[in-house]
Amino acid sequence: MHIIGVGLGSPSHLTGEAIAAMNEVDVFLVPDKGERKSELLELRRSLCEQVIEHDRWELRTISDPERGPDAERDDDQYRAGVAAWHSARVARLVDEFRGMPDGATVGFLVWGDPAFYDSTIRMVDQIAGQMDLDVRVIAGISAIQVLAAEHGIPLNAVGGPVHITTGRRLVEDWSPDQGTVVVMLDGHLACRGLVQRAPDLQIYWGACVGMPQQQLRSGRLADVIAEIEQARAAVREELGWVMDVYALVSPRP
Repeated sequence: MHIIGVGLGSPSHLTGEAIAAMNEVDVFLVPDKGERKSELLELRRSLCEQVIEHDRWELRTISDPERGPDAERDDDQYRAGVAAWHSARVARLVDEFRGMPDGATVGFLVWGDPAFYDSTIRMVDQIAGQMDLDVRVIAGISAIQVLAAEHGIPLNAVGGPVHITTGRRLVEDWSPDQGTVVVMLDGHLACRGLVQRAPDLQIYWGACVGMPQQQLRSGRLADVIAEIEQARAAVREELGWVMDVYALVSPRP
């Protein structure tokens, strides 16, 4: 089993290690998240077609179980819902694995890097508890890195920390002592909840970073949040989905 970080859709984001690992794979398993996200499936297929040098590979889609309304759940309900979703995914994947030929190499193409808010490694660990697997993880270029590069900024102040969190935790946990705060998995621009408390925060926001549809905005949070909301809505209207990430930087004393 190869868990391969493939960056954000551009072949130029693939590392040499990722390309070599992709060329070892016989079957890529990709969750089918429905028609609205079919472009992400086709981007994965295109990456394979561009870098794999043999013709024995195939890409199989696995229907993704329903996850439920995360935004309406408290923390305990959220964790329980995610655990149930993972278990349902694992059950489907185990069935798929049992039908693989002996000695087959299976690959997961993970958007960005498998270490940042992706559960593939956790699910493969569960699968490995049920069958004999040799697992290898290959790092990828993450949305965090591309966001910083596209805005041309370092994420940390000199000697300062970088805090990575989710939109779900942002408003409750935020403190200037966290240094630069990078926010992922924020479906509702939770940073709006900080406008009154910290209007002078600098925000560096990006949607679909590294893709042709990329949108970037930056500035004082109170000044640009409305523009970011409009840009985000426009991307969602165009694609049917949106993946965005942003960094919040406290003003320097």
